[in-house]
Amino acid sequence: MSTDITLVTGGTGHLGANLVRRLLAEGEQVRVMMRSARNNGALDGLDVERVFADLRDSEAVSAAMRGCARVYHCAALVSTIQGNAAHKREVFDTNVLGTIHILKAAKFHDINKVVVSGSLSATGYEQDRSSHEDMPFYPFDRHLPYGFTKHLTEHECLKAHANGVNVVVATSCGIIGPHDYVPSRMGRVLIDYAHGSLRAYIPGGFEFVSTHDIAEGHVLAMRHGRSGQKYIFGTAYASVDDLMELFREVTGRPLPRMRLSPLLMSALAEVADKTWYRVFSNQSRRFTPDAIRLLQMRRRADHDKAKQELGYQPTQLSQAVREAYDDFVRRGLIIPAK
Repeated sequence: MSTDITLVTGGTGHLGANLVRRLLAEGEQVRVMMRSARNNGALDGLDVERVFADLRDSEAVSAAMRGCARVYHCAALVSTIQGNAAHKREVFDTNVLGTIHILKAAKFHDINKVVVSGSLSATGYEQDRSSHEDMPFYPFDRHLPYGFTKHLTEHECLKAHANGVNVVVATSCGIIGPHDYVPSRMGRVLIDYAHGSLRAYIPGGFEFVSTHDIAEGHVLAMRHGRSGQKYIFGTAYASVDDLMELFREVTGRPLPRMRLSPLLMSALAEVADKTWYRVFSNQSRRFTPDAIRLLQMRRRADHDKAKQELGYQPTQLSQAVREAYDDFVRRGLIIPAK
């Protein structure tokens, strides 16, 4: 068996699907670890080896990593809801225990290097300042289970580094771009906008990263990243108004008529969380109190460390939106306006 295999977990997700294509384009031999129950259309037609394993199963994870030289651990359970106790347990087991299993198997199989996908939500935040790698995560703020588990994941990476595992954290901002097969939260917004069904939006802003840039960032982290270090990869900050204008340009559709009050929508979302969604606590929805809060934080990210140490050069967010739209059209998820 070849020992120059690159394993990608989460290869059917938005980040993973783009990273797998980037690695294949460079001639790498790619093995993708996936859960058999998921829709794996993101890999259709690709020359990859598929192995089925649940991150929560340490033996299955170890078997999937056998014979690999390097690992990109992109898989995670992403959620913008608080959820009930069972939901929190599933997020923790997938994101934290799953990463522990990856890192322990990396040590056991003497993997050359592991790049673990991080999240800006696990990075410290100070109002009116761009978040950077050295900002401490304040645990007593209001955090989603997802963000808190990604913080714990970084802690496990540091422990593994101390134990001799060559591991780097590649931190992602909000991802926009093609090969969005789920589709993602932002992908659904673009689809709705293109079909004229997005009639209102809430102002705010966030740091976004194109799929090209986050895949490039992971490759640079694998090639040049220092073990035990964290690197933030973003393309640009954009307000929701900026995004709506980019969507207008690529779709030819007019802007939504209503620009909703964040305070009002936050209050309504809190009421819904305590009434209707208390019964359906794990049901996904567009406007959650935490999703609105994150937009109102208007988080920006500092990319200087990745630029200086890795040679990272971000591209243009407008190009990422165009590529996302074109890909949705190609796959029939968007019917262009006439």
